[in-house]
Amino acid sequence: MKRLPTPLRKLLPPALVTMTAGLFVYLFAKHPEYRHTLAHTNFWVLLLIAVLYVVMLLCVAWTNDITLRLCSKQQGVRDNILLTCYTTLVNFFGPLQSGPAMRGAYLKQRLQLSLRAYTLGSLTYYAFYAVISALFLLAGSGRHWPLMLGVTALVILGCAGILMLAHRKFTGQTTGFHVTPVLLTELGVATLCQLLVTALIYYVELRAVHTGASLLQAITYGGAANFALFVSLTPGAIGFREAFLAFSRQLHHVPTSGILAASVIDRSVFVVLLGFLFLLVLSLHAGDRFKRAEIATE
Repeated sequence: MKRLPTPLRKLLPPALVTMTAGLFVYLFAKHPEYRHTLAHTNFWVLLLIAVLYVVMLLCVAWTNDITLRLCSKQQGVRDNILLTCYTTLVNFFGPLQSGPAMRGAYLKQRLQLSLRAYTLGSLTYYAFYAVISALFLLAGSGRHWPLMLGVTALVILGCAGILMLAHRKFTGQTTGFHVTPVLLTELGVATLCQLLVTALIYYVELRAVHTGASLLQAITYGGAANFALFVSLTPGAIGFREAFLAFSRQLHHVPTSGILAASVIDRSVFVVLLGFLFLLVLSLHAGDRFKRAEIATE
């Protein structure tokens, strides 16, 4: 791949910093309800939501680490968390969940990761994500036994398909994609933890806007919201997640007014948290790491 000219490489980091900061300012200027909501919601509730989001991001970092190990690669905990923060920022502001693409390109350059193996590992994660989200979405239907049997069958078939795929020649020595029952189980547990924490975040937000929602309703609500991940055409899937939640009201029984009020709290806290993440990543990464990366590309 052709390298960028040295002057352009030097200008790229400050340009990205300026662009990201401008996006934060624009978002708050365009949506004043974010500021108003933060000002009128109990501080401890907002802090609890922010802490839960940090826990959720750690779960995402865990799934990213397992996905990388499925590709026979590994990186340090600090690097993994920093990369997760980067991709979270890119996912929110970029269309079509562009964070995974950026992460794949970075890992290909840094760890010589096979993009085919990375794609297979990512699809494995998304399979767990979709199945668990479907389970959450239908959790309030009352048909628990048929639901559990159906989801279990889907998981078994999906894992069997992945294992068969992993033993094919093009997923062996060529790509380094390596699946084991232990890694699949760990990935399933990590994804479940991520989505349970997400559902708990929604539960706190729904209670904060006085909807009287139960934990089971919040789990169903979270299952519907999770599917917006696959159609994120706007920053943070704004509008799409609310549409998924509105269409699934018969399952979670949260009124539209409650959906919109909880969504404003959710996005307000998350945008502020992204701002702190941006400053954290910048402070940890912009010094000697940028210099070392520049030297390495000379």
